This record gives sequence, C-alpha cells and structure tokens, in this order.
Amino acid sequence: MAKYLIVGLGNIGSDYTGTRHNIGFDVVDALAKKHEEVFRLDRLAEIAEIRWKGKILICIKPTTFMNLSGKAVKYWMDKEKTPLENVLVIVDELALPLSKFRLRPGGSAAGHNGLRSIEEVLGTNGYPRLRFGIGNNFPKGRQVDFVLGRWSENELPLVRMKVEKSVELIESFATSGIERTMNQYNNLDFTL
Repeated sequence: MAKYLIVGLGNIGSDYTGTRHNIGFDVVDALAKKHEEVFRLDRLAEIAEIRWKGKILICIKPTTFMNLSGKAVKYWMDKEKTPLENVLVIVDELALPLSKFRLRPGGSAAGHNGLRSIEEVLGTNGYPRLRFGIGNNFPKGRQVDFVLGRWSENELPLVRMKVEKSVELIESFATSGIERTMNQYNNLDFTL
C-alpha cells in the first residue's frame, strides 16, 4: 500500500488553538475525524494513521513548534519510508486571500518559518504543500498578532468550508495525484 505523510503545521498548546497559524493542525484534525481516527502522542509529533482506498495516510501534527517542523517531518518520512512526492504539508498563507487555497508540488518558503525549517532539514523545497489562504487584513507592523490571532466570527463559516474542501483535496492528492488535484482545486474561490 502506498504511504503518504500528511503534515499539518501549527504550534502545540491551548494558546495557539484556533489561530490562523494553526490551520494546518485544524485540517489534519478534520481529516482524521472524517475517517474516525484519533491522534496519539509519539516522537516529535501527534500522529494518526488512516487506511483508505488502498492508501495509508500518516497524519502528523509536529510537537516541535513551527520553527522546528523540519525535524518532525524528516523523522516521520524516514520512519515510514515515505517518498518526498508523497509528503503534503498544510500551511497558512498570508499572500492568499481567505477565499483561496493553492496546492503546489514545491516552491519557496516565502518567509514561513515552518516551511523554511522543512526546507533546511530536507535540503530541498521540492515537496508538495497546500497553502491555505488566511488573507493579510492587518495594520502595518501587526503581522505576528494577525497570524497568531484567532479567526473572527464572520471568517469562521468560510474557514470551516475551506477545511472541509481541504480534506477532499488531500484525499484526491493520495488517490488521483498532484496534477489532477491541482487542476481540480486550485481555481476554486470560496464565498458564503
């Protein structure tokens, strides 16, 4: 059975729960819940294993904090013998509006510390990632507060809709491949 490593990026601890920066955790939580799996604490990450349609999805939420995510990704890639093209990292993205997400087979870290850590540890930026648009609606100099802030009440319905669609996208990535999945999902525009 083909194995996939599905990595939700975020920070551990209740201070970060429900924040924009933790959307990666929220997406893999929704994926595990849909497949009736629960996360357990293991080395460098919380992990849930989903067996579905002849695939094994190893879902992780690194417990290393965002800036050291690469350590957890490398450990679980090696442990599960997952090829780079079967890794999918879910991450928050300031450069995309809340109405969008974007699947890519690789690319720059674009200032994201979690992606930068993964790139440094793996020695490549050629791993698939799902950039979950969070928008950039913050005053100058308040980027950190915005990213580490919680969703507003009027954003939440759209966020929940995108999380559900992200789960579908991950399933498509594992069953149909990245090219077909990009063609199907990258041009979606989410509105209520």
